[in-house]
Amino acid sequence: MPQPAPELRPRDRLFAGLQNLVPQHALSRLVGALARSRTPWVKDLFIQQFARSYRVSLDEAAVPSLRDFNCFNDFFTRALKPGARPIAAGQVVSPADGTISQTGTISRNRLLQAKGHSYALSTLAGPLSAGFDNGTFCTIYLAPSDYHRVHLPYSGDLQATLAVPGALYSVNSSTENAIDGLFCRNERLVCRFVTDVGPMLVVLVGAMIVASIETDWLGPESPYLTEELTEFQLRYETGDEIGRFLLGSTVICCFPRNAVDIDPRWQPGARIKMGERLAAPRQP
Repeated sequence: MPQPAPELRPRDRLFAGLQNLVPQHALSRLVGALARSRTPWVKDLFIQQFARSYRVSLDEAAVPSLRDFNCFNDFFTRALKPGARPIAAGQVVSPADGTISQTGTISRNRLLQAKGHSYALSTLAGPLSAGFDNGTFCTIYLAPSDYHRVHLPYSGDLQATLAVPGALYSVNSSTENAIDGLFCRNERLVCRFVTDVGPMLVVLVGAMIVASIETDWLGPESPYLTEELTEFQLRYETGDEIGRFLLGSTVICCFPRNAVDIDPRWQPGARIKMGERLAAPRQP
């Protein structure tokens, strides 16, 4: 039986309600223009205030000084020093730095969003959702201070992407608890790969403010105006960079039944880094 939704805290209810009043796309486009600015006083102020507010460390960054970034977007999607994120050999690895939001079984086409809230994989991923009945999923939340490049969890061929326009709600725990089907409402890019353990989905979910999703390959540009399915034949290896977020968001990974075993360390609230073992693949 599904668990009843917990009673919402007043601040969660207020936070979700305010987001319905805010012009999400207009605000995100405005902030996006500032984030692309190369005007020294604009980009320096933006970067310094953000770094101070979220206690961003550059200890692992390839660029060591806040003033050396060309614009806020370069700072936010900063690369890391070589070797900063070792890739666990032969394993399914975390696609990003972040916090485990949920892991579990895709039961009757549904994934757990938060206690009392679930959503349909077919709604999230549309025509790319086939083949995951009773499979496994993991949701990782990227906070503003996290490294924001997304990497491939397991070697495979990119088969297709589905770009889906949508809202730009925040995706933190307060909104997850308050808004049904949050990830199905937001803009997202669904990426389907073919691997030696079966199909794999990597879903990049947009969020409020800059809300742009960039990819390693040429395809629809975010923000998405229409739903667009694109076919590919591109090979990527475990740990290869596949995309990046311009401001915080969420990555959802889905695997078929009996394909992987999620490491039991990864319970909701646990911190994980890109390249760490997320799951062990079951050999065919």
